[in-house]
Amino acid sequence: MATLTYVYADSTAVLGPLATFAEPHCYDLCAKHSARLTAPLGWEVIHLARSNKPPAPGPDDLLALADAVREAANGEPADAGAPAARREFRGTLEPPASAPMGVPTPGRRGHLRILRD
Repeated sequence: MATLTYVYADSTAVLGPLATFAEPHCYDLCAKHSARLTAPLGWEVIHLARSNKPPAPGPDDLLALADAVREAANGEPADAGAPAARREFRGTLEPPASAPMGVPTPGRRGHLRILRD
């Protein structure tokens, strides 16, 4: 796995470790596609050193894990002293009568799709 970053102004493509947050002009690639990467004629490809092992967990990850273990050991959430929020019952949700269940609307595609490696 790697992240491809490109800069049109410099005609440069950089292939490096997976990015930790989304940025413009960045794409995550699987191992197969990162190994087969080619760039347009005249472009420079820079391969940054990357490790095959996942990055070490950050302090936020470790604190979340410690909180989860503490909750499991105590049998109560960490905010047990805070009053519980009450939810108001607004009735049951029913599908609209005009749209039969299970029949797709013509001319509209689903917004989710499956991508295969």
